[in-house]
Amino acid sequence: MSHAQSHPSAIRRFLEAQSSAGLVLMAAAVGALVIANSPLGPGYAAMLHAYVGPLSLEHWINDGLMAVFFLLVGLEIKREVVDGQLSTWPRRVLPGIAAAGGMIVPALIYLAFNAGPTAAGWAIPAATDIAFALGVIALLGNRVPASLRVFLAALAIIDDLGAVLIIALFYTTDLSLPALAGAGAALAVLIGFNLLGVRRLSPYLLVGIVLWVLVLRSGIHATLAGVMLAFTIPMERTPGRSDHACVSPLHRLEHALHLPVSFLIVPVFGLANAAVPVLGLPPGALVAPVTLGVAAGLLLGKVGGVFGFASIAVRLGLADRPAHAGRLQMLGVALLCGIGFTMSIFITLLAFPSSPLIQAEAKIGVLAGSLISGLLGYFTLRWAKRDSGGNVR
Repeated sequence: MSHAQSHPSAIRRFLEAQSSAGLVLMAAAVGALVIANSPLGPGYAAMLHAYVGPLSLEHWINDGLMAVFFLLVGLEIKREVVDGQLSTWPRRVLPGIAAAGGMIVPALIYLAFNAGPTAAGWAIPAATDIAFALGVIALLGNRVPASLRVFLAALAIIDDLGAVLIIALFYTTDLSLPALAGAGAALAVLIGFNLLGVRRLSPYLLVGIVLWVLVLRSGIHATLAGVMLAFTIPMERTPGRSDHACVSPLHRLEHALHLPVSFLIVPVFGLANAAVPVLGLPPGALVAPVTLGVAAGLLLGKVGGVFGFASIAVRLGLADRPAHAGRLQMLGVALLCGIGFTMSIFITLLAFPSSPLIQAEAKIGVLAGSLISGLLGYFTLRWAKRDSGGNVR
């Protein structure tokens, strides 16, 4: 067994041993959906939109708490790139190629259903919701190889970064150049800390808060600040050492964030963002071009783009398939990438700011496509383990 497998990281331990956190996430999302479509719905929505200081409660959750989640995932990605499953170029290339396919194909499928004004929603099915995708993986425990879980985490991060770039380029109308410049300066300070060998976490976290504020004010999605901060946290290669013996700043921060992210931040996120009222809409909304385009983009586009591009890359020798992962398991993970949810809903609001009906149609498409993709992905991965008997296929 390689050293990368002998001392699993914080997220891998969560996915392997804490499936209850995934159950909490699913329960929170279902509960929010039920509340939003009950008599309590209007009051619940009003609470989420109530301002606490400069931001609404919903924005504090999506832009603040989720930046901490992305910080933890960013730490995991850096750890795997430096000293784990993504430490070779072929294994780094595969998530990038798969993520590109998972953005291009869904957008094309959406545009096949939509022309004219509704074409503005082309990016809605292009994003994978990392929280829910990893939540489904958590439910599967050890049925999914560690390398495949790392592949999904890496792909989802690249996918979300791509979505942030799309938002910045195509949906950002009030981009603040001074705030962007300030964010760049804060990032330079963090990189300077790393180069100077600063090992205390407090300087990184303090400047990270400043970075988050500046990214938020810049008009770019604030969760990007969490990933940027993660990549500047120092770590050392630790071949042959157990995870508990690792004391680098990156390892210490991973361990500190593990429980609050798994059992507080992620469920609160699901509770807030699944509160989508779907009742009371005209019947035509269920089969509108926007609804069908989003749902088909997530369900068919994601699996076709992620699985298709990844399979081609492996067949051409451009990348290695994740260790101990069969083709059916790769297909299951590609299906999970069709869980769009938060970023898809966020892009919906940006694409159709003045049309509540089209927003509702897109949200129905997001919910339907995400639900079907998640269920198919879950059962495909469960069946793949029994089918392969643990063998690589």
